[in-house]
Amino acid sequence: MAGRPALDAGVVYRELAPAVLGYLRGQGVADPEDLLGEIFLQVARDLHRVAGDALDVRRWVFSVARHRVIDQSRRRNRRAAPSGRAVPDGAARPADDPFDPELLAALAALTPDQREVLVLRFVADLSLEAVASITGRRVGAVKALQHRGLARLALAVSPEVPTAL
Repeated sequence: MAGRPALDAGVVYRELAPAVLGYLRGQGVADPEDLLGEIFLQVARDLHRVAGDALDVRRWVFSVARHRVIDQSRRRNRRAAPSGRAVPDGAARPADDPFDPELLAALAALTPDQREVLVLRFVADLSLEAVASITGRRVGAVKALQHRGLARLALAVSPEVPTAL
């Protein structure tokens, strides 16, 4: 790509790793730090192929993260124990985890689609259009998932909220 300076994987990591880690935690990944490392190894390896501006790079990085989460989920489901329960990964949350346990529990109560949309919108700070592109949905479907997810999240966080003013 003549005329465009090469992207620096270190800069991309420093700018996006915290948000990607938040996305992984919000998706309930058993060992988010490990998966974060795998994601950014792929990012460093393939970054030269990305064209566009900072938003395009951000969208691509979260697409990579989403595909890695899906792959990990499929692997975990294939390793399911004979009882039908998944084999526990044994990963505990680190003591210095900055994410609020109540919020993580509330996110876990959402549907997987609602959780994914909310985390991509508000943790990854992506636009409705970017989330639609990453998830393969129409913008209207992303808006609907966001609306339902926020309503459900509000009930999970403070169930005594009055329904009418």
